Amino acid sequence: QLSLFRLTMKRLFSTSHSSVDSKEMKKFQLLAHKWWDEEGEFSALHSMNDIRVPFIRDTLLNMSSNYHLGNPLSGVKILDVGCGGGLLSEPLGRLGASVTGIDPLEDNIRTADQHKSFDPVLAKRIQYKSSSLEEIVEESMETFDVIIASEVVEHVADLETFIKCCSQVLKPEGSLFITTINKTQLSYVLGIVVAEKIIGIVPEGTHEWEKFVPPEELERLLESNGFSVKTVNGMLYNPLSGSWSWMESTSVNYAMHAVKSGAQRQSSPTDALSEMESEQPSATAGTTV
Repeated sequence: QLSLFRLTMKRLFSTSHSSVDSKEMKKFQLLAHKWWDEEGEFSALHSMNDIRVPFIRDTLLNMSSNYHLGNPLSGVKILDVGCGGGLLSEPLGRLGASVTGIDPLEDNIRTADQHKSFDPVLAKRIQYKSSSLEEIVEESMETFDVIIASEVVEHVADLETFIKCCSQVLKPEGSLFITTINKTQLSYVLGIVVAEKIIGIVPEGTHEWEKFVPPEELERLLESNGFSVKTVNGMLYNPLSGSWSWMESTSVNYAMHAVKSGAQRQSSPTDALSEMESEQPSATAGTTV
């Protein structure tokens, strides 16, 4: 009875004002069992870990004075939004973070749960939930130190709602990491025509060019919702080697790091000094491969 009531409420909620796009869910449902096939449809996401994991790790370490050798992200609470089969949640868990991975598709969560169960350490550090971001907002306000939305914002129904929700569950001065695709002619040619239709490294129909987000627009949305954008780095995928690298141009893929503004308080000279230091560009964030 109770679960039926919750299901009904879930349906009402997701159809009224949700960032979840049901069309997008149908696309990914067909692929849910393929997440951990490194040669399969998600191969580019597997290799993206080579640059996105160090980018997240080094940015966070540069902001923190607490070093835990072997577990550099120990004590950091991370929400991985649209976690899929757990491709990013797992390496973050291995770095010591306490990770909550959410995805609206139950099949994805089933795959993620099954895969983490092979590693008893990860089984303790990662918790997966079949949930929308809005549902997390309802149950946990300002809970997380870090939110990650990697290859997610180009699939959401309402980007501003999505960013507002991120802010609501993020602690003041918490970090938001986003990787996504720019909305350019080049991104259409490479991201859709080449990647999907010619070489097939991404399943056809995965992306809609209309939903791609220019970094300027994403930055404007973040700044107007209480975030300060710290880093924007271009990313380049080489389909021949199957590897990613950092680049200056953001014309196709890019990664962004933003910090939620802190609670209002009296600032002191030492605060001003530490703020100036934190605004220095990270030496490692854009170059670690």
